[in-house]
Formats: sequence, structure tokens, C-alpha cells
Amino acid sequence: MRERLRVIIADDERPARSLLKSMLSSHDDVELLGEAENGAEAIELIEKKRPDLALLDLQMPEIDGLGVVRLLKRNATPMIAFVTAYDEYAVRAFELNAVDYLLKPVEAGRLRETLSRAIDRLDRADVRADDVVRLETVASALSQQDSLPLERIPVRKRDEIILLPVEQIASIIADGELLHILTAKNEKHTISYRLKDLEARLGGEKFIRLGRGSLANVAMITKVHSMPGGTYRVTLTNGQELQTSRLHSRILRDKLLRL
Repeated sequence: MRERLRVIIADDERPARSLLKSMLSSHDDVELLGEAENGAEAIELIEKKRPDLALLDLQMPEIDGLGVVRLLKRNATPMIAFVTAYDEYAVRAFELNAVDYLLKPVEAGRLRETLSRAIDRLDRADVRADDVVRLETVASALSQQDSLPLERIPVRKRDEIILLPVEQIASIIADGELLHILTAKNEKHTISYRLKDLEARLGGEKFIRLGRGSLANVAMITKVHSMPGGTYRVTLTNGQELQTSRLHSRILRDKLLRL
């Protein structure tokens, strides 16, 4: 006899969680492991309970459904079914190779179809590894398409998710596939993201590119020292010094050093 499908719910709206919880309780082949009311709780719950399927709301504040997928540990990523009030996100769900998507208000029949799909895929464990890689990759790409500038960046610190306010960031330095973030208080954080994609989401006025692999918070630049060859050494409020490239020295000069 097959074990029951182990499921978690993540939605910032209590009525939506209650509806899903009520519907799931009517299925004998489903075990509800818990519910989360935001993305950070969803990550903690998934990594602790290791469900087979996560029903994730796409539009949660701070860390949305895509952010949850991107921040999960690789070996903890379950099958995903996105729940959304907007039909346009259906395309995202299938691009992500998610199990399914559910439109709000969720209908009992559609939920049953989603659960059946998950059970079918659970029986085909050979496809799960490829699913996880594709899910993470496309979630990262789709997260970059959001038009509103970031106000906080979710950062993993061991088993915690820190929501780092962008205004506290002094610099961001690229190192291969990683970005090293240094704050005004010289606190260090590391995330996996492409610098050009993060730059696009930070807004065009708050940060300035100093070189191919570095960004600085304009508000934290205190001194600019001329160097040979027409470049500059920039000093930030936290004492950090960064060298500009020749190309970005011209941009810095035009943006900051002219009245």
C-alpha cells in the first residue's frame, strides 16, 4: 500500500490556508504536515518536515513562491504546485516544470487533479532530480523579471533566512557564481545570484557600478581619490576601499563628480 502524500501549505492569507486545509482533510491519501503564512516560514517548514508536495502561494510578501524555491536547500526541494489569483502565472508554473498551478478560489476538483499528478510523479522518482534543477534555475530567472526595485534581499545564514534591507548594503562584489555583500556595519553575507541581474532589481539611482564585478551604494561613498590612468579609489562609510575600472571611472565622474 502506497504511503500518503505528505503536503504543506504556504499562503499569507488565513482564509486561503483554511480552505486548502479543509479540502485536504477530505482526502485519505493525503497527510498535511503543516502550514506557513510567509515565505520564510515556508522554507523552514519544508526543510524541517521534508514534504512530498508544497502548495505555495506565488504572491507572498518579502519572499514569494519563486523566492522560496530559489532559497531552498537543493536536497530539500519538494514537488511544487503554485497557488495564485492571477491566470497569467499559469505560464510561469509550467515554465518552472512545477507539478501544477491552482487558481484562487481553489476548486475541489482541480485540487484533486493536482494531488493525483503529484502522486503519479512521486511514483516516478527518476525524474525528480532533473525537476529540482530546472525548478531552481527558472525560479531564479523569473524572480529577476519583477519590475519593482528590491527593498530587502533574503540571505541564508545556516538555517535562518535574513531579510537584509537594501539601504544597509555598502557594496556587492562578484566572485564567480557568488555575490559577497558587505553592509555599513561591515557584516558579510553571500548569495548565489548574477551581479547584472541583482543590479537591475536594485533600481538605477541607489547603486553605481565601479567595475565589472562591483557595485557600491551611492549614499555611502564618502571620498573619491584620483589614481594614475584616469581611475579612482572610492572610500565608503564602512572604511572599505574599491578601485574603479577605466570605463566605470567615466560613469562615476559624470554621475557624482560634476556639479
